[in-house]
Amino acid sequence: MQTPGSRAVGGLVMAVALLNACTSGAPHSRSQEAQSPTAPPVADFKPMPPPPQPPSPVAVNVTGYAPPAMAPEAARSRLMMPPPVGLPYQAPDTAKYESYADNPWQRVAEQPVSTFSASVDTGSYANVRRFINRGQLPPKDAVRVEELVNYFGFEDSGPSPDARDPFKVRAQVIASPWRTDRGLIRITIKGKDVAKATLPPANLVFLVDVSGSMSPQDRLPLVQSGLKLLTAQLRPQDRVSLVTYASGSQVVLPPTPGDQKDRINQAIDQLRASGGTYGEGGIRLAYAQAREGLIKDGINRVLLATDGDLNIGVTDPLILKALVEEQRKHGISLTTLGVGDSNYNEALMKRLADVGNGSYHYLDSLQEAHKVLVNEMTSTLAVIAQDLKLQVEFNPSTVQEYRLIGYELHALKREDFNNDQVDAGDIGAGHQVTALYEFIPKGAKGTVDPLRYGAEGDQGGKGGRGSKDGKGEDAGATSSARGNARSNELAWVKLRYKQPGEERSQLTELPVERPASLPTVSSLDADARFAVAVAAWGQWLRGSSLIGDYGPAQFVKLARESRGEDRYGHRAEFARLAELSATLKQ
Repeated sequence: MQTPGSRAVGGLVMAVALLNACTSGAPHSRSQEAQSPTAPPVADFKPMPPPPQPPSPVAVNVTGYAPPAMAPEAARSRLMMPPPVGLPYQAPDTAKYESYADNPWQRVAEQPVSTFSASVDTGSYANVRRFINRGQLPPKDAVRVEELVNYFGFEDSGPSPDARDPFKVRAQVIASPWRTDRGLIRITIKGKDVAKATLPPANLVFLVDVSGSMSPQDRLPLVQSGLKLLTAQLRPQDRVSLVTYASGSQVVLPPTPGDQKDRINQAIDQLRASGGTYGEGGIRLAYAQAREGLIKDGINRVLLATDGDLNIGVTDPLILKALVEEQRKHGISLTTLGVGDSNYNEALMKRLADVGNGSYHYLDSLQEAHKVLVNEMTSTLAVIAQDLKLQVEFNPSTVQEYRLIGYELHALKREDFNNDQVDAGDIGAGHQVTALYEFIPKGAKGTVDPLRYGAEGDQGGKGGRGSKDGKGEDAGATSSARGNARSNELAWVKLRYKQPGEERSQLTELPVERPASLPTVSSLDADARFAVAVAAWGQWLRGSSLIGDYGPAQFVKLARESRGEDRYGHRAEFARLAELSATLKQ
């Protein structure tokens, strides 16, 4: 009788015999295998030497994860193995941000006028927040100071805008907190708000990128949740279409009344991510849907949600920009909602929104989607003023130098201010815009040497030295005389804008009065103090040398002391982010 042990040994003997037979160089068949001699005893078995090992393959860092050295067997099956448990997927970083340099100091005697387009974009703040919450400092070009400041609302106790003036403008003068011998001018624009119930009917097209790069949880699933939040706000008179693009483009939902929320939500829920990114086709199809459902005197807008990673069809940003510019002539605006990280094309998202008479936002969480699409729904959808431009002329009798903080990507030529054909930013209902200038008073130590051959009386080319104005007087001398006569003014602020649907612009002007002494930041209202804190943080994040040693110890304290009511907790969150960024920078 065989014992279990003897059976095991016998099985091993047979296995060895088969192995030797299989590795023999002689051909064999089933009949030959049956006639093979009895295998030698186990004691006589000598294992075959292992085959020569190939050199370790060079690891190709496809995912961004560099694997440790591994056995040859594992190396040969490397491409079939899942990533090791616990190691996150890291895609190659191909994110695109538009590069720019900070606005420099300008000498008033040579360049007294500053002109730029208003902007209500806030995407930079949410994107910077994403970086910091993940334990990283943002790239320098991801930080745009004006978008950080404009992320936060402010209160104003003055008279409300009326039907004739869609917004009100205010100018404040403050001592600069980082150089007390210099000053800040804070210009604020507050648009009149409109109740959701009184909004014109809306024709909205949700244009959603459903390509493979949108599959992560913080992309397509976040967009779906955000669009469902907006859907909950819609009224029966509103219409919604849903267009998607991946390797192709398609209409998922034709124009549907806003009270058919179940149908709209079902269409949103069925979206799945896969394939390439045919953004051009999706944009064309979305605008076609918007034109088909156009509502005269209503809100007609495409909301594009994507990571901007285009790879099929036209991908040239300039061509896509021209496409959007052409479509806005039909009265259809474009708002962009950016998502994603390593492959995020923010430069494209911002550029398309700017030329599409819309605004750019970044969604880093469902809370941000709620802020943009619910709390600020009227601002996001309804326009109260179009092509808003600002022009500030500084008085050479009272101001020696100035610099605009932020808005580098929105600079305009001086002559663009009066040209109604030049596009500029649109202001939505309830939108609030802040612009900050730092200035050096006349007689204080400046940063820019005067020109050796330039005449101080020649104020920025108003006719040029020795030229005459229409009255036959020296233009430079006339300008200087005007400046001396208005020594109680620091600057003159002008705004041009169009009423929605109109072709000709209107002009609003106001002076910036010169205070007897520069009030300190601590003596001003909470909104002004908070705006200064955020502007300082943005410049510090960019590594600017223009604020000297002013840093987290100062602007975090200033932010905490100027929180105000803070209904949604955004200001408290800012103070925490500023503290975290200081830790990361150290």
